[in-house]
Amino acid sequence: MTLRRTSNADEVSVTRRGTALDLPGDDAGRGNEPAGRTAFGVTVVLLLALATALRFGQPERFAWLQNFFVVFGAILLEAMPFVLIGAVASAVIEVFVPASAFERIGRLPTVLQLPCAAAAGMAFPICECGSVPVARRLLRRGLAPGAAVTFMLAAPILNPVVIASTVVAYHGRPDFWVVVLGRFTLGFIVAVAVGWVIGARRPDEVLRKGTIDPDDDDHSPDESRWSRFAGHIAGDFIFMGRFLVVGVAVAAAIQTVIPQTLVAKVAGLPVLSIVVMMALAFVLSLCSESDAFVAASFTQFGPAAQLAFLVTGPMIDIKLSALYAGTYSKGFLRAVLVTASVIILAGTLWAAVIWG
Repeated sequence: MTLRRTSNADEVSVTRRGTALDLPGDDAGRGNEPAGRTAFGVTVVLLLALATALRFGQPERFAWLQNFFVVFGAILLEAMPFVLIGAVASAVIEVFVPASAFERIGRLPTVLQLPCAAAAGMAFPICECGSVPVARRLLRRGLAPGAAVTFMLAAPILNPVVIASTVVAYHGRPDFWVVVLGRFTLGFIVAVAVGWVIGARRPDEVLRKGTIDPDDDDHSPDESRWSRFAGHIAGDFIFMGRFLVVGVAVAAAIQTVIPQTLVAKVAGLPVLSIVVMMALAFVLSLCSESDAFVAASFTQFGPAAQLAFLVTGPMIDIKLSALYAGTYSKGFLRAVLVTASVIILAGTLWAAVIWG
């Protein structure tokens, strides 16, 4: 990606050269689109093959397949409405809310910037993919790196859509308050801690060289806001929906294919169960608006392990690793991975000690 400034000081011409990690200027950060499409395509082919086997085979020999599709359909139907709500909310932020709305945070004393940036995430319902380009624009507008990164990590966990989906997924369960309040509290702590670690760097040390200016737009000057709004909804819904289908398929497979005695053994080990759920969240790369339904399906695992899944995914996963590497400078991804992983592991271990 290159920037070419014309003789007119107010005009900036943008030229893109596609790379694996290039990020669309104001899209919800889709640096790993090819990988997402491939995983989704493979998942759909496998699902069709399994459905065909179930339809034309002997039902008594495929009882596990019936259970698989029951679990798959139940989780998907519960989670998909929240993906749509999240896509609408993200489009509102993208099209109608200016980055200047965050300027007041930059005028606060340093000691208050990080907590206030995390709290601001409660008012902006965007998923983790959308929070990356928003944080980049905030950095370009002069917001302190620590505050921008804190908002980027906090918004996908603390926003009202995610809180609502977590409440619905865990409604009526004995671990309801542990998971809902634990996700909110631990997410807040981790976001502030990572922001404090990154806060020692200057803005020009955080962003990669040559990232697009936040005032540049990928849309035509003649394109209306409502047209852009509809386009963002469709794009975000399809993008997040693909990852949800893959994640739900994996969760359903674990519930029906893998021997439950093996799952129970892993779930019964306090530290290993947490590490396994953190690794699973990293690999699945689910959207934060829907991951609570997948986490709640792992009933063999205790609330601490499920909490680790719910806090890890919106902060560090495969798709976010690609977005971080394509947006921020060398060392940023490592700092986020190490800091977030250590605090999440420590926090969930304490949760296991306190609540069992």
